[in-house]
Amino acid sequence: MDYSKFIFYLIFVAFSNFSVFAQSWESVKNDTAYLYGEGFGTTKAEADQFALNDLISKISLQVSSSTTTEMQESVVNGNLESKESFGMLMNTYSQATLTNTESFVLVNDPDAEEAHVVRFIKKSEIKRIFENRRLKIESMMETAIRAESKGKIDVALKHLYWGLILTKSLQYPNEAYFVDEDGNKHLLMTWIPAQLNNIFSELDVKTIKKNKGEVELSFLYKGIPVNSIDYTYFDGSDWSSLYSAKDGVGVLDMPPSDVREFYQIKFEYEYRGEAHIDDELESVMGLVKGFRLPASRVNVKALPEKRTPSNVASVNSAQGSTNGFNMTQSFNTLGGLVDVFKNNSFSSVPTEIYKMPSEIEDSATYKKILTKIVAAIKVGAKESVASYFTSEGLDIYERLLLYGQAKIVGQTDFEFYRLGTDVIARGLQMSFSFKTGSRKAFVQDVVFTFNSENKINNIAFGLGKTANDDILGKSVWPEAVRMAIVQFLENYQTAYALKRLDYIEGVFDDDAVIITGSYVPRKAKIADGGGYNIKREVKYTRYDKQAYLKYLSRSFESKEFINIRFANTDIRKTSKGEEYAIQLYQEYYSSNYGDKGYLFLMVNMNNPDAPVIIVRTWQPEKDPKFGIYGPEMFD
Repeated sequence: MDYSKFIFYLIFVAFSNFSVFAQSWESVKNDTAYLYGEGFGTTKAEADQFALNDLISKISLQVSSSTTTEMQESVVNGNLESKESFGMLMNTYSQATLTNTESFVLVNDPDAEEAHVVRFIKKSEIKRIFENRRLKIESMMETAIRAESKGKIDVALKHLYWGLILTKSLQYPNEAYFVDEDGNKHLLMTWIPAQLNNIFSELDVKTIKKNKGEVELSFLYKGIPVNSIDYTYFDGSDWSSLYSAKDGVGVLDMPPSDVREFYQIKFEYEYRGEAHIDDELESVMGLVKGFRLPASRVNVKALPEKRTPSNVASVNSAQGSTNGFNMTQSFNTLGGLVDVFKNNSFSSVPTEIYKMPSEIEDSATYKKILTKIVAAIKVGAKESVASYFTSEGLDIYERLLLYGQAKIVGQTDFEFYRLGTDVIARGLQMSFSFKTGSRKAFVQDVVFTFNSENKINNIAFGLGKTANDDILGKSVWPEAVRMAIVQFLENYQTAYALKRLDYIEGVFDDDAVIITGSYVPRKAKIADGGGYNIKREVKYTRYDKQAYLKYLSRSFESKEFINIRFANTDIRKTSKGEEYAIQLYQEYYSSNYGDKGYLFLMVNMNNPDAPVIIVRTWQPEKDPKFGIYGPEMFD
């Protein structure tokens, strides 16, 4: 082989490619339809970063020049700290366009420590980023509407406020409208604050119990217990970490010597600590001034209201049964945004009520056992009630006592029903406080399961009322199946909270398909081979069962606590016997991490007492190609 000719050929190809790149680069450089940035450095990565920075500055200048001086002044005076911040705000749009940039590597010589990279973008792409942000705001408004209709006030407040912040970052915020399903236009800059204040005006907080420093509160929205809401309170020296109320019940941890007449409560609506789930939102929230809402703060009388026969009946009528299954009223869970925008305010729509089977006749034995267990929980005891548990049940009970600082809250009013040979007891609520993490305390329904020998073999955290209604309202399925699905989901979320690897290992099929999704930057080559795009995409990772268990074990060891909430439950029966496809919106909180996304479970319910997970997927957002994982993808 003639190596000299081969080397000459390589040099010729390299030179030819460089010439093509150079020619393409020159055409871009001389085309007014493009903006470009150049970067020089000792490495390609360094040069690329400088090119990006140069491009960002030019995009910022382009956006600023197309924004009127009057509008800039309005944005600065109303939203930002200084005129310098206006350019930084424009950079948030520039950062959003980085997924659409292309590049050429003109020089990359590691030996000479010399690199030259250019980045470019079509000016027409810049217009699209304004539209993308407007569409994101519209999506947030739709999410807020759905959440409010179901009593998920935390979700409604969060998305309304986030939408307001993004609106204030638009090029022309005072010209941004939201069109409702009836075709009515609402100016976002005034409509969103009105909706936030309307929600605050419908919230009613009262002290229902006080024992030294332990305070219990009721949270009603339009006279009905909220599904969920987050709040902080002033403890006399500082504002607390974030507390979460569930199904109308929340707690305060005050000094035992506290004798104040009122408690200062502040409803959370900014959720700045959660903005990291969206890079664009996080960057905007770091620049745009916050929007103070005085109505988010309330003073609550410290002394519980005296309970008379009349007001007890009124409260019971509003709250319904404490177990979440026998509500006399309910939030709309079946869709149809009826009258959502009438009078510029949200409205909740009652839905059909699902009633549980009547209480079992021989409940006295179970009530007696649970009364002793409740007394033991209050003092953190386990030996005195160990005889009432199976070995597995006792292990779960011990884990429960170690799950933060556990306290009994609310009125203990047990209701019992049979599921196969077991007896299920509902009606106990507990709060759990933790030392670390942005969220300080959670309220949970606690569900006990008795076996045929009257021994407690399982304890689980109950689903919220909305999730229960979504499942139990599926009257086309047998009642036993619906109850088994509820129990399965309760056991599933509790296993993660109490770090029960034994349960998780047992519930997954040995050949289960397990997929998780995470955000990653990705370089994609452009058509002519002269550069690449950088895109923020979701990377899906498939685990086998053992690899997933190892991953969970490491995760459990690094966290003081884990708390999972389910929402937007959608369940379908597949064509394969007793297999059910369950799609959920999952909120995951821990001491050092939090995320939200879509969970899909395909579960074999042939044996309701021992369900088996065939498929488990999680994704941070709906995939642009297929949406949410579903059963049709695993036939």
